[in-house]
Amino acid sequence: MLNLSNFRLADVKNEVLAGFVVAVSMIPEAVGFSLVAGLSPIVGLHTAFIIGLTTALFGGKPGMVSGAAGSIVVVLMSLAAQHGMDYVLWATIFAGVIQILIGIFRLGKFIRLVPLPAIHGFVNGLAIVIMLAQLHMVAGQGPLMYGLVLLAILVVVFFPRLTKAIPASLAALIVVSALAIGLGLNTLRVGDLADISGSLPHFSLPMAPFTLDMLKVVLPYAVIIALVGLIESLLTMTVLDEMGNSKGNGNRESIAQGAGNTLCGLFGCFAGCAMIGQSIINFTSGGRRRISAAIGAILLILFVVSLSSYIGYIPVAALAGIMLVVCYNTFEWSSLRRLKRMPKEDAFILLTVTVITVFADLAVAVISGVIISALVFAWKQAKISIRDKKEENNTVVYSLAGPLFFGSTTDFAELFDPAHDPALVILDFAHTRVMDSSGVEAIDKLTARYLAAGKTVRLRHLSADCVSLLKQAGPFCLHELDDPTYRVAAD
Repeated sequence: MLNLSNFRLADVKNEVLAGFVVAVSMIPEAVGFSLVAGLSPIVGLHTAFIIGLTTALFGGKPGMVSGAAGSIVVVLMSLAAQHGMDYVLWATIFAGVIQILIGIFRLGKFIRLVPLPAIHGFVNGLAIVIMLAQLHMVAGQGPLMYGLVLLAILVVVFFPRLTKAIPASLAALIVVSALAIGLGLNTLRVGDLADISGSLPHFSLPMAPFTLDMLKVVLPYAVIIALVGLIESLLTMTVLDEMGNSKGNGNRESIAQGAGNTLCGLFGCFAGCAMIGQSIINFTSGGRRRISAAIGAILLILFVVSLSSYIGYIPVAALAGIMLVVCYNTFEWSSLRRLKRMPKEDAFILLTVTVITVFADLAVAVISGVIISALVFAWKQAKISIRDKKEENNTVVYSLAGPLFFGSTTDFAELFDPAHDPALVILDFAHTRVMDSSGVEAIDKLTARYLAAGKTVRLRHLSADCVSLLKQAGPFCLHELDDPTYRVAAD
């Protein structure tokens, strides 16, 4: 919840101003994403208010902004077109429940499995997606639009050199709006995108009956929405953690996102998640605590209910210019500079995730990055060797090094020649570890080869867990004082 005990007056001012900028910047995106999904713009604005306020008050990262996100709208488009809004509401409710369960069972920590190149690819891809959305909005609007966009960019860039009392993005909004309204310039306004006037969201259960057929349609979408939303939210949290040198709580954020989405479904809205562009606007405008995101959500619904006619006068060029600067600042330019020096596989992951994020789907992009990274890691680790070999008195001792798992079993089998080894063979696993059931099976097969050749085998320094899984080789294990205690990942 909000904690005002340690606030200074300057902090409160920065938080309020940042919240105002966030509220205004969310309007065109919420409206645009709603129209893309074939839904009323008011639905998207209500989504931004409900999930924005819920995560602002209870989320795992103070200052992170949630709303109607394009990545989720892409998933909902076909469901809305084929089955209508009621199925969208059911999918939103179930997605929220899934996210709450993920948070309760503390599964948010698995975001750590996403490697840094994949995170940079995600950030770069989203920056490009947001940039393309702004360019699409201003394309074909003539020189006046482009001039106002450029003016907004210049104000955002250079205003902090004059003063930091007012956020640069708010200054750009004021300057461009004053110029356009004062001179009566004929340029695209927020009100031209759609009618944003409306009322407060009201409780409304989905009208579609709760049946097995409905569940078969809705649940796959709900799972995808839940995962896409959490991936984008937790990765956005990771980006803000790096910018602010503070760590958010992924599990708490999962529960808050889930609660917000469940409420959205119960109040006639579609699902939402964290928005990296608005979150960075909030951060760079001075919003570091819960109050800025909360004020952003409250002001947004206030605009809808009472001030829509005034907000409709704001030039789209001002918002586009602010968002283009956000895109520039969001993009990990350092990743491009390091591209030539980083390992080829990391560069491939970064570029792959970026391209898939832009042209396909965020969830597919991040999952692809994780899978590729896992395969690369397994390939690099799939190296087992003979660390030392000692022969005397018709006995050979092999000291092994490296992990024994599914990726290294072939190399493990090729290290030995049972036909030419002495009568007694000792395999010392003190410097290796049997990682999975494939490694256990490889030991059994090697033992069988030595027995078939009439040789005696002894195995040293295997864990009790590993020994219990061995069939052929189990009886031939030597138990010594420094036996390891690791466990084997077995089926």
